Amino acid sequence: MKFSENWLRQHVTTNATRDELAATLTAIGLEVEDMTVLGQSLDGVVVAQIVSAEKHPEADRLQVCQVDTGNGTVQIVCGAPNARAGLKAPLATVGANLPGGIAIKAAKLRGVESQGMLCSAKELGVDPDASGLLELPGDAPIGAKLAEYLGLPDATIELKLTPNRADCFSVRGIAYDVAAALESQVTSLETAPVPPQSQAVLPVELDAGAKVPRFVGRVIDGVDADMPTPAWMAERLRRSGVRPISFLVDVTQYVMLELGQPMHAFDKDALHGAVVVRPARAGEEIKLLDGRTVALDDDFLVVSDSEGGRAARAVALGGIMGGHDTRVTDATRNVFLEAAHWVPSAIIGRSRKLGMHTDAGHRFERGVDPELPRIAVEYATKLILDVAGGVPGPVIEAVREADLPKPQVVSLRRERLARVLGVRVVDVEVERILTALGLGIETIDDGWRVTVPTRRFDIAIEEDLIEEIARIHGYDNIPTTLPAAASRLVAPSETRVDEATARRQFAARDYLEAVNYAFVDADLLAKWRLTDGNVPLANPLSAELAVMRTALLPGLVAALSRNVVRQQSRVRLFELGNVFAANGTNAPIETQRIAAAACGDAQGEQWSGKSHAVGFHDLKGDLDSLAAAAGAQLEYRPSQPAWAHPGRSADVVRIDGSGGAVKLGWIGQLHPRLQRDLDLGTDVVAFELDLAGLLARAVPKAGSLSRFPSVRRDLAFVVPENTPWAAVSATVRQAAGASLRDLVLFDRYAGKGVETGFKSLAMGLILQEESRTLTDRDVDAAVASVTAALQQEHGAVIRS
Repeated sequence: MKFSENWLRQHVTTNATRDELAATLTAIGLEVEDMTVLGQSLDGVVVAQIVSAEKHPEADRLQVCQVDTGNGTVQIVCGAPNARAGLKAPLATVGANLPGGIAIKAAKLRGVESQGMLCSAKELGVDPDASGLLELPGDAPIGAKLAEYLGLPDATIELKLTPNRADCFSVRGIAYDVAAALESQVTSLETAPVPPQSQAVLPVELDAGAKVPRFVGRVIDGVDADMPTPAWMAERLRRSGVRPISFLVDVTQYVMLELGQPMHAFDKDALHGAVVVRPARAGEEIKLLDGRTVALDDDFLVVSDSEGGRAARAVALGGIMGGHDTRVTDATRNVFLEAAHWVPSAIIGRSRKLGMHTDAGHRFERGVDPELPRIAVEYATKLILDVAGGVPGPVIEAVREADLPKPQVVSLRRERLARVLGVRVVDVEVERILTALGLGIETIDDGWRVTVPTRRFDIAIEEDLIEEIARIHGYDNIPTTLPAAASRLVAPSETRVDEATARRQFAARDYLEAVNYAFVDADLLAKWRLTDGNVPLANPLSAELAVMRTALLPGLVAALSRNVVRQQSRVRLFELGNVFAANGTNAPIETQRIAAAACGDAQGEQWSGKSHAVGFHDLKGDLDSLAAAAGAQLEYRPSQPAWAHPGRSADVVRIDGSGGAVKLGWIGQLHPRLQRDLDLGTDVVAFELDLAGLLARAVPKAGSLSRFPSVRRDLAFVVPENTPWAAVSATVRQAAGASLRDLVLFDRYAGKGVETGFKSLAMGLILQEESRTLTDRDVDAAVASVTAALQQEHGAVIRS
């Protein structure tokens, strides 16, 4: 929100300096993001009029102007393209000192004397426009001091408002906070009803249910729309970041900035029949004020005129922007003013849907006082009549009283206030603050009953009132006190590896942790084929962040891709975070997961050995190292999800002590098609697992070591090439029985001596008993059992 300091001071009387005012605004939560001082050091600058402008005899781009200063005529040499006879512009007389240290002296330019300087807005320090002279209105008094005429010096203050403070998107809304903080009062605003002078009306119909509970309109005939915007109004708009356009448009902008109520002015003669507020029809189009034609759906609201007793064409996009065909121009003579209350839920996200942003939409999305429309129409009517004349008709108001927000009554307890703040604020100060903020108060036994005005959407519970007292009373006036409470220390659970350990483990294995948004682009999920159960956001930050992520890998691989395109050939990232799945009408289901993605060389550049590209088994080793910290036994079973490379992908399964299996997630290489769609240009290996299942561990139990020796038997079996080691291992462990302590795969061979389509797996069986020494018969029986099981289950034969 940007506004003029002088404009604010018109609404609240205070002796605070500019710097004190800015510091106060920031201290009460209205952060001053920028402050620009305007129009300092303008002594000696007056309103002047160019009487004549002749071409300079020695320069094509210069003109010799005779200028009326109100105290005689002086000669000025000027190079501005818009210098012309009859123009009123600022004149810096000899001896003046302009902002930036420009001293004005008599001079000769190409042999012609010049007694001062005609100025642009930039040279005066009131606007960055340097394209020509600052053109003043025709009624500007010649000879008047420019600073007095333009209300200078002044300052443009820009606030960084939080979304809950919608009431401060107006000068008057800010004034309430300033009055409370500086122990002043907001001045009254002259908004007395303007009596109708004709019976001209346009009927208004509400056909949008509770989405638009109030719509106010008024006809003003015979307006001189060609009248220039008064200098005081134009300057306030300009200092608020709004470029003046034409008087009728500027009035609606002025009222919005001062009161906070967006308005629109229609050319009444371009409207037909009654004005109808309704949902848009699917596929309906409207040409907007910015010249764009947009297609709508029934999620939008429109203002339409009517024909033959039924709603016809859309003439404005409700709560966002007016239509092009019914806009006011300099030729407009009859005006229809409108101001309505559009509920936030009916406006939120609609502007972004069309790729646009408007001041009206920005305010309605956050909430506008439902009591303002009539006040705004009356105020705008007065401004129009004072400048452009006209004959006003009666104010027409269509309202759905049951759907209008009502003032809330919230109780504030004296003891609760003291307990939360840690300091007791005297009753007189509490009452002063609440009254200055425009809240109604009634004293009761244990505190106050507070009536909250409808403009304060952010006050609904007692804690909101306590926050108001705290920020206005001053956070620096609240002592810092440690809470008097005992803290119970909780020992970390032994049944779970903590997340910090998981992070350290991956950092130690040369991975960097990534932190991505929990929102992703729906198109990105579609490329991964992970759209099932996605949760769309009602009010997304942008179209690229429109749905909650259903997996970590899409965002993590996108981060990896951004690093690759910045010439990082070896990238290793991991992330711990939540994923979300739709749960009908209930809150989405959140699941915590861990994911990692890697590309490039498996090892960093080094001299001691030949490097190779990171592959499935490199990533599997990193995952196994984390599983070992939890004592987890993992198996890798072939799988082929849509995003995975065929034959280079596996489900990760955790085997529990009883032999049960729980699927944790997936590991493997991304599908070449997906890598192409993501424009990766390199192979990527990745995994994603449920974190809770991976980090769970059994409580350690002490046990004695066997006093008896272990026996190792090495066996080599020939099995079909497509037989995975995980299946072979499971068969061996089951067949060997309780004597098997460990199983090691130490060789895989395919080639000469092994039939094509087969492979040789060499493994070591380590056998041991707790209560006795194993005999050769015991070991031979275990080997025989393993051999028979492998032959039966996998067609394996002992390699000769």
